[in-house]
Parts: sequence; C-alpha cells; structure tokens
Amino acid sequence: MIEIRDLIYTYPNADEPALKQLSVQFPRENVFAVLGQSGSGKTTLLNCIARFLTPTSGSIHIDDKNIADMTALEFRHTLGVVFQRLNLFPHLSVLRNLTLAPEKVFGTSLSDARKQAREMLERLGIGDLADRYPAQISGGQAQRVAIARGLMLQPSYMLLDEPTSALDAQTTQDFAAWLTELSSETSFIIVTHDLPFAEMVASHGVYLSQGEIQATGNVADILQQVQQPTS
Repeated sequence: MIEIRDLIYTYPNADEPALKQLSVQFPRENVFAVLGQSGSGKTTLLNCIARFLTPTSGSIHIDDKNIADMTALEFRHTLGVVFQRLNLFPHLSVLRNLTLAPEKVFGTSLSDARKQAREMLERLGIGDLADRYPAQISGGQAQRVAIARGLMLQPSYMLLDEPTSALDAQTTQDFAAWLTELSSETSFIIVTHDLPFAEMVASHGVYLSQGEIQATGNVADILQQVQQPTS
C-alpha cells in the first residue's frame, strides 16, 4: 500500500500550497485513479510520490516504509513512473530502450537484458516492435513500450501520468483493456483528467480540486459527485 499522510507541498515563492494536507491510501492489487482538472495538484502529487519533489511537510509511505528513507535502488525497484511525454530515447531502438535500465540499475548483462526485454515485449503483445525506433511506432505503441520499459525493473507500483493524452478513442479502449490485464501483477496509479478512461480501468480513486481532496472512493461514485450540476 502507498499511504499519503498529511502531505503539504508549496512551490517556491507561491502564495499558497499546491497540496493542502492530503491524506489518502493507494491499495495494492488495484488500479487507482487520481482525478482532477488542470491545476488541481495531480501532477504535483505524482512528483512527490516519485521523489522528484520533496514535500514541505507530511510523509509518503510504501508498504510501511517512508520513501525518504529508501535507497535509490530500493525505491526504483519498488516504484516505476511513465510520464506524459514518455521520454523514450529517440536514437535507440525499442529493444535498447528496454535493456538500458536493467544494465545500469541492476548490472544485468546485455545478453540477459535483451532476453528479458524480448520476453517482456512478447508478453505485452508488441514483440514485433523490438527493432523499430520511437519515431517509427504509433502513439499507442509508444505508450506500451514506455510501460514495458518501466516493468523491466519489476516495480510493485507504477505511476502513469495522463496515459491517454496522445491516444484516439479506439486506442484508448484497447489500452484500457490491456492495462486491466497488467494490473493483476503490478499496481497502477493513474493521474488523469480523462474521466471516462478512469471509469474503464480504475475501481477506486480520489478527485483533487485546488490541492484538496474533493471526493474519494469508488470511481463511479466520485464521477457522479463531481459531475452533478451545481444549483
């Protein structure tokens, strides 16, 4: 479980916190959605969980360990992140994009990393992309490659930042089905403003507004709350 405890984050020179004493739990074996409009604090929360930002106060725990106390190796083995821009290396093949991290992080030999990468690509149904370059594949394929690369480090949890932003409607549905299959092995936290997608893949979630929790619980119930017309 990932547990957020009284989390506050204030950007330098900001008049008020971007996150205002958030407390929420992300259970294991689940797809959990962090919902909200632009400026709600979703990305700030993601960056705090990923240790790219240090909270002003409060703490974040993964399986009862404070992430601030985890070594870099332990942390990256526990939590993976796929950003909206994907950050695939354009000059490297899909296969090499996958093998680089295991070599650098775990010291895996190139031959073993290649074997693991090909097995991962095959398991995710994109084995035919191994020798292509990022510019030669579609947005949906690139999204899968980025997640495959993250899964090479075998994390217990994976954060996805706006994963449907570059996908059309049909590809989004396909991606939702694929992600649901993966959730049996890895717990996903999806940061998104795409409410229909969240309803397709996530059972539970939290809705942020101006750095505060507006609703939490079952995704369908959250959407009913936040989409109700105001009187």
